Amino acid sequence: MNSMECEKLAELLFPEITMTPEDLEEKYPPRNLKEGARVTRFAPSPTGYLHVGGLFGALTDYMTAKASGGLMYLRIEDTDKKREIADGVSAIIEGFDNFGIEFDEGVTGLGTESGAYGPYTQSQRVEIYQTIAKSLVQKGLAYPCFCTADELSALREQQEQDGALIRGYFGKYAKCRDLTFEEIEEKINNGMPYVLRFRSDGDENKRIAFQDVIKGKIEMPENIIDEVLLKSDGIPTYHFAHVCDDHFMRTTHVIRGEEWISSVPKHIALFKACGYKTPKYAHTPQVMKIDEVDGTKRKFSKRKDPEAAVGYFIERGYPKEALTEYLMTLLNSDFEAWRTANPDKHFSEFNFKLQKMSASGALFDLAKLTDISKNCVARMTAEEVYDRALTWAKQFNPAYAEKLENEKDKAIGMLSLDRGGKKPRKDLAKWDELPETFSYMYADSYEPHFDLPEHVSPADAANILDMYKDLWAMDDDKDTWFSKVKSLCEPNGFTPNVKEYKQNPDAFKGHVGDVSTVLRIAVTGRTMTPDLYVILRLLGEETVKARLSEASAYYKTLLA
Repeated sequence: MNSMECEKLAELLFPEITMTPEDLEEKYPPRNLKEGARVTRFAPSPTGYLHVGGLFGALTDYMTAKASGGLMYLRIEDTDKKREIADGVSAIIEGFDNFGIEFDEGVTGLGTESGAYGPYTQSQRVEIYQTIAKSLVQKGLAYPCFCTADELSALREQQEQDGALIRGYFGKYAKCRDLTFEEIEEKINNGMPYVLRFRSDGDENKRIAFQDVIKGKIEMPENIIDEVLLKSDGIPTYHFAHVCDDHFMRTTHVIRGEEWISSVPKHIALFKACGYKTPKYAHTPQVMKIDEVDGTKRKFSKRKDPEAAVGYFIERGYPKEALTEYLMTLLNSDFEAWRTANPDKHFSEFNFKLQKMSASGALFDLAKLTDISKNCVARMTAEEVYDRALTWAKQFNPAYAEKLENEKDKAIGMLSLDRGGKKPRKDLAKWDELPETFSYMYADSYEPHFDLPEHVSPADAANILDMYKDLWAMDDDKDTWFSKVKSLCEPNGFTPNVKEYKQNPDAFKGHVGDVSTVLRIAVTGRTMTPDLYVILRLLGEETVKARLSEASAYYKTLLA
């Protein structure tokens, strides 16, 4: 088909398109950013919840942009309407809000966006894609294909019979590639549906090489497939849309999962055909986990693994920075050392480098995340823990939220236990642990357990508790309180001096720590708790004395 026929074909296929590629270049000029600034994008489909792999990828985009003084935008790729779910956009944006990742521009909500390079939703950019598609037809680089599903199926069967090493629509199998203008015009006038295909000039005997920022040099066969650019409804395929979008949104680095590596040759071919500079590609490793059944390493599964969804971590009450901090350790191995040296800095200040990312799978370790989360919580003030826990409880545990609100001072006192100082408590990783961790603080969740250490008899425990009921006073300062605890030792055969007990254990029934344990068991049902002095004051006189009496009575029943 000569150039004049290509022009006629372009007008036949796109009579409504009057915009030109030059118009688009003027509308979306190169960004005015400093040299070396990287422009990245996170481009999900609104097909469900935000998953850990998505957050991992978006964090990579975010850090790449921040480290270079660039920007990151959110693009919604919604050209596959069959897979889209209702208000999937809000689910994505809310997921990022929960983890403190903010986009510089792009989609901001359902039907809203911010930035000069939009629309940032692909279904609203159809005129742009068709403008570029028309220009490709004018250049003889695209053509309509009228093959039916049955004909395409027959083509695949023929390739199988021929033993073709490459499967797809190309070369001698591309039935519509060499239709004349007259044949095409007749089919269109007869109302035959068609797709628009790319006319590839690739050679199956040649290879291309590109430098992946993460994985290094990669060589692959050239693309020879005549890929579909526009579907029969005029909506673009992912391959064509992303080429147009990344060019006109001036993306410098396309960061995506390694499963897209096989598509790079066709994408490079499309960038070249359109006359665009190809962005840098960086293919991130997949997020993996150890399978609980057979111990093998495998990809996260949306179906098998509840923790594949970031909503799992929100519902369990992990602080938002915990998951982000953990994923940062997967992104760059030297992040942990940086965090140790810079405990109070925002993670975005870390000098992130794409080249330092592991080229192999990133193993997600829930135990390590929990450790990081404990450190995050330990650095918070009691008031901050209270506010965060209350916000979480209002959504996921309303009954507990009511407790926290009704007795705010008690709750903050409870959360202040052993907090602060050089060695703060690190026993709390997430907000859903609070009700159980502090169950002894509330009458409706307190469960008495009276099991004593082996060397403490029920008779001694009963005596200690009966004596303590008369000694304990709410107004005592801590030194006075502890002096009273020590005064219970000698009358009951214990020593107030732990060192003395260790030197001559046979001379005593136990030491002051054992006496404290008897008291702790009586009022909390546990052998290990934070500061007992503070717990007693938070529980109040009526509750403390009632629990001491209940425990004493229990031990006395064992003596009958």
